[in-house]
Amino acid sequence: MDELPVEEGRHAEPEVLLVLDGLLELDVVGAAVTVGPGEMYVVAAGTIHTVRSGSRGTLVIVEAAEALAG
Repeated sequence: MDELPVEEGRHAEPEVLLVLDGLLELDVVGAAVTVGPGEMYVVAAGTIHTVRSGSRGTLVIVEAAEALAG
């Protein structure tokens, strides 16, 4: 993360955001959310969210696929 904002987004699948170091500043459906080092935040499928300016550090993003019936 380079302290620049990221456009608002919405995904069909859940998205897992894991902060390895630094700080992630989110806006999730109009509410401010801060995620620190070693913390994880799960954005539910279809939820409007954006990364706010000031976010910095290393972020791992995992887009979770639907479970397959087997």
